[in-house]
Amino acid sequence: MMATDELLELKFRLYDGTDIGPDKYASATTVSTLKESILAQWPKDKEISPKTINDVKLINAGKVLENNKTLGESRISIGELPGGVMTMHVVVRPPVTDKTNEKQASLSPKKRCNCTIL
Repeated sequence: MMATDELLELKFRLYDGTDIGPDKYASATTVSTLKESILAQWPKDKEISPKTINDVKLINAGKVLENNKTLGESRISIGELPGGVMTMHVVVRPPVTDKTNEKQASLSPKKRCNCTIL
């Protein structure tokens, strides 16, 4: 079990391979606090950017981390190398499309090719 005052050095890998961080966080830091920090540091030049913490998923060692848990509760270990930087992957939820516009587009007649292959 990790000590509550232990600091973890984390960096966050974005969808295009760029990173945010590294920064140090206490093991008592909640995942939602990490996400707020990511939103505050999100590069302004990115095409895709999250609006809220619910638009962001953090993945560590193949596990999606829950907002209400701390890093310690999520069993984030500092790894085998002391002083090493851990990388977490950031997944951004795609924007929700307007269902009514989507239905109208699917109901509109589609132009199709009338070719016949002999």
